[in-house]
Amino acid sequence: MSFRFFITLIPLLLCINCISQQKNIPHQSTQDSLQKKNKIEKVEVTEQTRGTNRKMTFTPGSKIVSINGNVSNSIVSDEDWASIIHQTDLIDLDKIASLKAPSEGRFTDRALSSVVSITVNGKVYQSSTFDSGIPPKELENLYQLLVKETNIK
Repeated sequence: MSFRFFITLIPLLLCINCISQQKNIPHQSTQDSLQKKNKIEKVEVTEQTRGTNRKMTFTPGSKIVSINGNVSNSIVSDEDWASIIHQTDLIDLDKIASLKAPSEGRFTDRALSSVVSITVNGKVYQSSTFDSGIPPKELENLYQLLVKETNIK
């Protein structure tokens, strides 16, 4: 009797072990959805006033800078893109449009009017306007990093 009991018990234990291991391993589709959830496709800074238009566009592997129609392309290293992603992850994108600018020089052309746009999974999150060089404190680190990458002062 005990021999039959052990022979029946072994497959049952193996089956229970397999089921518990499957529950601990995330499914591939779950991992893919987590990666796609926060996929930042593009980060852009647009600055303009009468007579001056600047646009800095960062995507994985490339940087496009346009100043009054003069366009230059260059490569963004993986390390630099990772820094941009890190700074972007620190921003609450749902609140980016309501961030308060610390100054108002753009209303009288004392400063370029600037906007930061972040594209995540095809959706564009755009900041409120702010004076060039003086972003809301929540955007300051990202803005300074982007401007530093383009060597625009």
